[in-house]
Amino acid sequence: MERAGIAEAMSYNPRVGAIEASLIRAIAAKKKPGSIDLGLGEPTLMPQQRFIDAAAAWTAVNGLRYTVNAGDHALRERIAAHYAYPGMSDARNVCITIGSQEAVYVAIKTLLDPATDELLVVTPAFPAYAKIAQLEGVAHRHVDLAADDDFGYDVDHILDALGPSTRMLVIGSPSNPTGRVLRDAQARRLAAGLLDRAGPPVWVLQDEIYRELTYVDDAGYMANYYPSTIVANSVSKSNALTGMRVGWLIAPDEPIDHLVKTHAWLTATANTFAQRVAFEIFGEPGALQEQGRWYRERHALVETVLAASGLRYVPIDGAFYACVRLPDGGDSLAAALELVERRGVVAIPGRIFGDTLEGWLRLTWVAPLDQFAEGLRRIAALA
Repeated sequence: MERAGIAEAMSYNPRVGAIEASLIRAIAAKKKPGSIDLGLGEPTLMPQQRFIDAAAAWTAVNGLRYTVNAGDHALRERIAAHYAYPGMSDARNVCITIGSQEAVYVAIKTLLDPATDELLVVTPAFPAYAKIAQLEGVAHRHVDLAADDDFGYDVDHILDALGPSTRMLVIGSPSNPTGRVLRDAQARRLAAGLLDRAGPPVWVLQDEIYRELTYVDDAGYMANYYPSTIVANSVSKSNALTGMRVGWLIAPDEPIDHLVKTHAWLTATANTFAQRVAFEIFGEPGALQEQGRWYRERHALVETVLAASGLRYVPIDGAFYACVRLPDGGDSLAAALELVERRGVVAIPGRIFGDTLEGWLRLTWVAPLDQFAEGLRRIAALA
């Protein structure tokens, strides 16, 4: 009775209580032995061991001490020089984070005032953006890309959706879940529209975590054209280092000290060994794109398999996802549960990424190609 009384007296942050746990992880946890796993967004390639070995050799001599809060200066210098965004090409413009998700959290928490500001998310989108805003008490809305346009980026629609309280716009490109990419001409037009807008500038947070896995030649990057852009990225997907948990923010001079301050109170510093691995990757020309060759070759085969499946699918511009429409366009959660529990396929319901993707499933295509094809066959058989 005493223990029950203590439990009844405990209280929790109501914002946390109102947020659902990850449905992506919940579906993935139902995977059975022998199932075809098209669920979690994680590379199946192995890391490039030479960078880990080089970092280990450095550690044997130097140990694993803290770096400064913003991260190892030499790594930040290499990242800034590699991307060379206008006004953000110095080491001081980079903050090393615990993966790109912390980078996103830091940007939203630092730059938005819960009392007055609004976050606008371009959807379909990874659910973390809205969940982080919800956790921080920041108002958020979404602007839906159209299924009839294969979820391509509609600049006019995005600009029209901005409200008087909108202070940040989040764009994931290449997109998780759709794989669509913001094109260079679209980035220029969006930047021009934002610069013409009256009132305080709107921050653009571009999540570039799949940047190195891009299959079009005219990808657009807002930081090249719009000075109030914050960039989040990591080596998790590009170099099969999801468990290493090292990412970064690239930001203009004005907000960077505030971003570093938030990061410092959240985590102090990123993992020193992980930072050294990233340092080695950025030190070898072409290493960041090395594994991308495998994805580009696989991409062409995947689109052939998708075309043969008879399912409607979204053209894949980047990342390693394929969105397919359910044969009956029905309840994506019910379909995902049917697939994982009775048909041996792990697939992610589209509704997780926004209302506009209901009736679709998100699939990863990093599994063996024959398994991917068989997974599509079982999805098509749901009709």
